[in-house]
Amino acid sequence: MENWTMTTTDDKGNKALGGGMSKRQMPQQQITNFIDVKSVDEYSSKGEKLGGKVVVPKTGVPGMGYYSVCVDTENNSFGIFESNENDK
Repeated sequence: MENWTMTTTDDKGNKALGGGMSKRQMPQQQITNFIDVKSVDEYSSKGEKLGGKVVVPKTGVPGMGYYSVCVDTENNSFGIFESNENDK
């Protein structure tokens, strides 16, 4: 899958926000915003305890880390991402 990584810097050249974008896999695919977390496992569990659901379980992205896609109690989807450059 094609994926483009984006990074930004602040006015002093320090690393700031980052993200990525990939081509839609199907025409009805929606945009999913991802939030950087320390642990996908920990935050997936917290989300479920608060009434949300995990719709894509923890998945590895080689050389980048892990992600999961969740929905909140109002059925809004969002992703969580855990950086781990050692993931294979």
